[in-house]
Amino acid sequence: MDRLTKVAELVLILALTCLVIPPSFAHLEGDVPPPHCKLTTLDGQNAQDWSALKGEVIYVDFWASWCPPCIQSFPFMTQLTQDFKEKGLHVIGVNLDENQQDAKNFLVQHPVNFSVLMDETKQCAQDFGVIAMPSTYIIDKNGLVRHIHRGFRAGETEELRQLIEQLLAENVTLGKIN
Repeated sequence: MDRLTKVAELVLILALTCLVIPPSFAHLEGDVPPPHCKLTTLDGQNAQDWSALKGEVIYVDFWASWCPPCIQSFPFMTQLTQDFKEKGLHVIGVNLDENQQDAKNFLVQHPVNFSVLMDETKQCAQDFGVIAMPSTYIIDKNGLVRHIHRGFRAGETEELRQLIEQLLAENVTLGKIN
């Protein structure tokens, strides 16, 4: 029984460790374009493709109304839009709720100043490789995914802001835009 107790303690420690490890930051080499996605607006219209936003930095955030860290991230994304929209940042929240009405109800309680699109088939999330909620993909002016951030903690916002400022300051490289 003593050995079983030690094994149980070890399993509990490992499980708790997984809860406190910071979300992963995965930096790509800057040569990977985002997948093409079929997204819709909240009123059911087809949304424009990422290529329509060439020359802008795009902050794509996959979220759902049932996700507590997603709720925490909304004021940050609203502030990003307020601070950087005129400098060329386009924030897009891609909702993954099963029921579109859940997203609409959420947005009534948490109004935003950025674009919200629906991934009704979840194919876009799958193609991006979303494995956590929220998951953020930052696309540079050349149309390449430059940063992936999984999860949301308020203490990480300054690093994300600095990255966005850096990408906004970069020049577009001709011939690299998708």
